[in-house]
Amino acid sequence: MLSIAQTYKVAFAALRRNPLRSLLTMLGVIIGVGCVVAMVAIGQGASAAIQTQIGALGTNFMIIFPGSRSASGVRHGIGSVQSLTEEDAEAIRRECPSVALAEPGVRTAGQIIVGNRNWFSTIQGTGADYPTIRAWATAKGMYFSESDVRGATKVVVLGATVAENLFGKADPVGEVIRLRGIPFRVIGVLERKGGSMMGQDQDDVVCIPYTTAQKRLLGITHIHTIMVSALSPRHMDRAADEITQLLRQRHRLARGQEDDFVIRSQQEIASMATQMSSVLTMLLGAIASVSLLVGGIGIMNIMLVSVTERTREIGVRRALGAKRSDIRWQFLIESSLISGLGGVVGIGIGVLVARLIAQLGGWPVLVQPQVVMAAFVFAGLVGIFFGIYPAAKAARLDPIEALRYE
Repeated sequence: MLSIAQTYKVAFAALRRNPLRSLLTMLGVIIGVGCVVAMVAIGQGASAAIQTQIGALGTNFMIIFPGSRSASGVRHGIGSVQSLTEEDAEAIRRECPSVALAEPGVRTAGQIIVGNRNWFSTIQGTGADYPTIRAWATAKGMYFSESDVRGATKVVVLGATVAENLFGKADPVGEVIRLRGIPFRVIGVLERKGGSMMGQDQDDVVCIPYTTAQKRLLGITHIHTIMVSALSPRHMDRAADEITQLLRQRHRLARGQEDDFVIRSQQEIASMATQMSSVLTMLLGAIASVSLLVGGIGIMNIMLVSVTERTREIGVRRALGAKRSDIRWQFLIESSLISGLGGVVGIGIGVLVARLIAQLGGWPVLVQPQVVMAAFVFAGLVGIFFGIYPAAKAARLDPIEALRYE
């Protein structure tokens, strides 16, 4: 009986006899493994990019909207009732143990003018903790303080897109702009965040104290949203429950009565996005795996040809004392060797293709070691699976008939 090392030595010798045929047989596995690695890297890269964008929304971020109302049997959309107040935000911050921060918010839009330049943008009224909740630092200057909020001062922090369109490369800090004809002093510029998952430019915004927006721009006393940051990701569900109970109590909603507010959490978005990206990754991996199975069929085909060509050799080995199991293992090792070597080359090509896509196409890719290992193991299993029948056929050959074979 040959040792494992000797068996592999014989297998390498068999492959070297027909190097072109061996290479062409490996080609199916190379393409299959390369496709699997590259496609899964693309899917996981997209998933990582989505998670990064979700993380850019803020730290453990939740947002509370006013609810909807019904009129003459017609249900209006979210925000059609004015159910949230500044006191609600303060109560959430004070009475909900799982909440770290809670800030009132109002939102409008308008023309922003400086000199002979103008730009239409979103005007976001926030509290002083908005940069912490949204994980959004200032690139220049500073954000406004709690005293600015209490005093409803006319200060503004510009998004990167607004600053670029109004001031170009000049520093806008200290300049005066006009929002709806009212002068505001620029005290800071936010860092660039880029586009949202929906394709919206997050940097196309200006932030002012929400009290200033209420009194000077909108003439209202209610608020449009409450932005909340939970203590940690594991406190998100508990914070939502605490907020729901508190607001129902404050709004005097009877048991069974519908909430007059809606809570949207970062986890809901993350869960949906993760599910979609997982389906995408599985789909890409499944499509690529088809080519790997085709490569396995090619291995089976060439191994059956090899059994026919080496019938006399098999007869000689049986005559010299080789057992059926020795013959079986010989052909199994050869088929797994073909797929294993093809898997190694395919992994290298897959990683190279993924990096080329990232560099040339700007598409995010993520090559994970566990995916590479799984592709290699799968390639080896394909070689073993499609080598079983040829190996069994070789082992069943009658030694006397094999020696007579020409």
